[in-house]
Amino acid sequence: MRVLAAMSGGVDSAVAAARAKDAGHDVTGVHLALSRNPQSYRTGARGCCSIEDSNDARRAADVIGIPFYVWDMSDEFHAEVVEDFVAEYTAGRTPNPCLRCNEKIKFAAVLDRALALGFDAVVTGHYARLEAAADGTVAMHRAADHAKDQSYVLGVLTADQIAHSLFPLGTDTKDQVRLEAERRGLQVANKPDSHDICFVADGDTPGWLHDKLGTKPGVIVDEAGEVLREHEGAFAFTIGQRRGLRLGRPAADGKPRFVLDIEPVSGTVTVGPHAHLAVDALEGIRPLWCGTPPDGEITCTVQLRAHGDEHRATARIERREDGDRVLVTLHDPAHGIAPGQAVVLYDGTRVVGSATIAATSRVEASTPVVHA
Repeated sequence: MRVLAAMSGGVDSAVAAARAKDAGHDVTGVHLALSRNPQSYRTGARGCCSIEDSNDARRAADVIGIPFYVWDMSDEFHAEVVEDFVAEYTAGRTPNPCLRCNEKIKFAAVLDRALALGFDAVVTGHYARLEAAADGTVAMHRAADHAKDQSYVLGVLTADQIAHSLFPLGTDTKDQVRLEAERRGLQVANKPDSHDICFVADGDTPGWLHDKLGTKPGVIVDEAGEVLREHEGAFAFTIGQRRGLRLGRPAADGKPRFVLDIEPVSGTVTVGPHAHLAVDALEGIRPLWCGTPPDGEITCTVQLRAHGDEHRATARIERREDGDRVLVTLHDPAHGIAPGQAVVLYDGTRVVGSATIAATSRVEASTPVVHA
């Protein structure tokens, strides 16, 4: 096959490209320039978005012996990922920009361009497995190494996108990949992984949002409505947050308090005990299915955050004129689940699909108490 290898400048994508070439594919490497001003995103060897990363990717392509190009995707990235990130926080939700980037950039804009140029598939260094399903389609499964599994952030892919994707690292551990990179003479063999949001250069998301949105005063209150202090913007908080509240005085029982709710219009942030974060049901909107869409009610497991726990659940798919809904009942409560996050559904190790969380139902409540 003629394949396009998306090379971030990190070790995983470099080894994935090398393996694709070893498998006999006609491979071309491409690095995505995502920042309109490369100095405005992270600097240093962080695995994504910087000038150094572009140079690392180019050197890796030279060692592998494949053609290499840089594609300017900065306008698409800013519109689909950065602006969406700001809008979601403004609305009191907690987005995952990595899922958004996979959905709108790496496996939409890039794959569409690749297919238009005559490529058959896109290769990435994500840790996930692809297997032939019983009906002849390609199914996506968790990686063999659950500690590195990235199927959660790939849960936004459609069946057609999966059919045009290759994930050569799905059966390996990170240590095995680094050792292979050393054997291949790739300088990125020991390059650190990137964990932060690529466009928040110093990792200070509240500070970055404050620079973008300015000051929008509001108050932090307890569950009885008593004002505990003022704040400069509700966008600096997320449901489940404990650190950085700066309340100045402890709760009556002396236990820590957590963010329970965010009201973006008034800017009111409600805090309370950890037990009141327990969620036993949620509503997902804008579902995306990695294979044949399920119908009716299914027994499954769900994951609610990257590298989070897997929860036993029942999901009911409702077809509606204003957009389908996924109604998830958790068999065991989860804590700190915020609107804007993704719920990814699994059948064993197979990824069924995903949806964006629009509302949650607390254990002590009978109706949703947190809305988008």
